[in-house]
Amino acid sequence: MISLASIAKQYQQPLLNKYSDKMQNAHRHALKQIIACHTSQAGAMLYHCDHCHLATTLFPSCGHRHCPACQHTANNDWLDNQCQKLLPVDYYLVGFTLPEQLRAFVWDHQKWAYQALFIAAKATLNAFFKCDNKLGEHAGYIAVLHTHARNLIYHPHIHFVVPAGALNKNKTVWLSKVGKYLFVADNLAKVFRGKFIELMCKAGYYLPAKTPTSWNADCEYVGRGDAALTYLARYLYRSVISEQNILRLDNGQVTFRYKESRSKQFKTITEPAVAFLWRVLQHVLPKGFRRARNYGFMHGNAKATLKRLQLILKVTLKPTPVRQKKSVCCPQCQNEMQLYLLRIGTRLIINGNTI
Repeated sequence: MISLASIAKQYQQPLLNKYSDKMQNAHRHALKQIIACHTSQAGAMLYHCDHCHLATTLFPSCGHRHCPACQHTANNDWLDNQCQKLLPVDYYLVGFTLPEQLRAFVWDHQKWAYQALFIAAKATLNAFFKCDNKLGEHAGYIAVLHTHARNLIYHPHIHFVVPAGALNKNKTVWLSKVGKYLFVADNLAKVFRGKFIELMCKAGYYLPAKTPTSWNADCEYVGRGDAALTYLARYLYRSVISEQNILRLDNGQVTFRYKESRSKQFKTITEPAVAFLWRVLQHVLPKGFRRARNYGFMHGNAKATLKRLQLILKVTLKPTPVRQKKSVCCPQCQNEMQLYLLRIGTRLIINGNTI
C-alpha cells in the first residue's frame, strides 16, 4: 500500500514551489505532521520487556486530524457516542450545497463561510420544523461539514442527520411524521439560499456574478439513521482519502480511485503527484474549526431533554463498546512490553514522570 506520507515526503518541495501562494498555515502544518507521522520527528517510545530484557524503540503517530494513518479511535468514539443518541424513529439525511460560483469566495473566507454554512442550514431546518403542524418545534440534528466531492475536488456542503420528529413546545410530547417524506428539497434550498445571502449581506459580502438563483438541497430517507452516521464518520477525523485507494505512484504520476455517487462504481484518476497532494491538502480545515456539531436535543448541554425523550420513546440503549488499548508485545518472547520512556518534542516522560 502506498502511503500519503511517502508521497508527501518525496514531493514536498515541488508542492511548496507550485502552491505556496494558495497554502495557508494550516496546510503547511498538516503537511509537516503527515510526513513526520510514525517517524522520529513525531517523537519516540522506548519499550522494555521485563521477561527477556529486550529494549525496542517505536515512533508514535502524529495525531493530526487530517492524517490518514491516525485518528481511527477518535472516529469510532464519535460514532459510538452518536449512536447512543439514536431514537427508534425514521431518519433523513438532509444536505445543503453551495453553488460552484461561490467556491472561490468560500476558499478565501473559509472560517466565516463554513460557520455561515452551519448557521444558515440549521436555521432553515428550524424554520421548517416550526412551520409544520405535524411536527414539534424542538428538534435535534447531527451536522457534519464536507469540503470535498467523491473525486476530492473542492465542493463545500453540509449534511444533517435528522430524526423525523420533534418535541412539542413544553418538551413533553413527541410529534412525528410517518412515511418516507419529511420536507420538499426545493423548498429547503430556497430558504437556505435566502438565509445564507442574508448572512453574507450582514457581513458586508456580496454574491459573485452569475451565481444561480436555484441552489441545491436534498432530503433522503435513510431508515433508522445508523447507516447515515457511519457514512458521515468515515472521513470525520482522518484524511479525505483512504490510503487503500491510492493505487500507484509511477514516474511522478499518482493513480487513485473513488466510488462515483450515481453508478456506485469505482473510477480512477491519474495526475501528477504534486496535483494529487494539493487535491488532498486543500481540504484541511482552519485551525480549531469543528467539522461535526450537534444541535437541539442532540447537543451535549441537552442531556436531560434527550434522557426524557428516550424515556418517552422507551429507548433501550446498547452498552458502549469498551476498547482496550492494544499492548506492545515483545518480538522475541511475545510477552507484553512496558513503556518506560516517551519523547515528544523536547519533553521526556520516564515512567509517567515528566523531566
